[in-house]
Amino acid sequence: MNWIEQALQRLNTEQAVRVTVQATQGSVPRGPGTHMVVFAEGEHGTIGGGHLEFQALAHARLLLMGQTEQIHLRQVLGPSLGQCCGGAVDLVFEPISADDLPRMRTQLTPQRKPLALFGGGHVGKALVHTLAPLPFAVRWIDSRDEIFPADVPAEVDCEHSNPVQAAVADVAAGSRVLIMSFSHAEDLDIVMACLKRQRERGDLPFVGLIGSQTKWATFRHRLEDRGFTAQEIAHITCPIGVPGITGKEPEVIAVSVAAQLLQTL
Repeated sequence: MNWIEQALQRLNTEQAVRVTVQATQGSVPRGPGTHMVVFAEGEHGTIGGGHLEFQALAHARLLLMGQTEQIHLRQVLGPSLGQCCGGAVDLVFEPISADDLPRMRTQLTPQRKPLALFGGGHVGKALVHTLAPLPFAVRWIDSRDEIFPADVPAEVDCEHSNPVQAAVADVAAGSRVLIMSFSHAEDLDIVMACLKRQRERGDLPFVGLIGSQTKWATFRHRLEDRGFTAQEIAHITCPIGVPGITGKEPEVIAVSVAAQLLQTL
C-alpha cells in the first residue's frame, strides 16, 4: 500500500492536516504541489525532510489541537532552519476529515503517464515493481496469458494479446513503450507495429527495445529490408537503460530503465 492509500485509510477514522507546498523560490527540497498528510501521531508523504518538515509537522499538530488558526507559512531555508538550500517555501495547511475523502483521493493521486510494457519475463516482472511508485500508468502485455504473477501492483493493468503486436494499435496516445518479449521474432513484430503507428500518428514519444548492440544491428537491417527509413528506425532506443550501468540482473536493469524513462518526462 502506498503512502496515499495509507493516509486515506486513516482519514476514515482520524482527523488530519494536509500540508501542501504552494510555491517555492530558489533551491528547495520539493516543488509546488507536493503534499504531506499529518495525523496526531504519524504522517504520510514528505515535503522534503529536514528542519523544514519538522516545523511543518509541529504547526500541523497545533492546528489539530486547535492551538492556532494560521494556515499559511513561509519558510526561508537559511541558517535559522539549519538548511543551506537557500530558497524559500510557501506552505498551506488544510484540516481534513472523512468528509474530504473523495476530494483528497483525486487531489493526492499523481497524474501518471501511460506506459506499455511488452513482455512478462524476469526483467518485465522487476520493472513493474520498480515503476509502480513512479508517475507511470503501466499496461503490461504478453502473448502468454499465464505469465502474469499474482503479486502485480495495483497500478499495473495486465493484458493478454495474441498476436502480441496487435495491442500496439490501441495503446494510449503519448505512451512510452518498452519491448522485451520472450522471443526476438515477437520483439521485431512489436517494433514494426510501433514504427507503423509512429509513421501514421507520431504519438509514441519513446520506444525502447531490450538487447545488445549486436541484436540491434540485426534488427536495424531487417527493418531497412521492410522499408523503414533511417529516420524512422532512429526512433527506437536499443540498448535501453542509463549508460554506464552494466549489471545484467533484472533488478539492476529495471532501475536503469526506470531512470531513463524519468528522463523522458
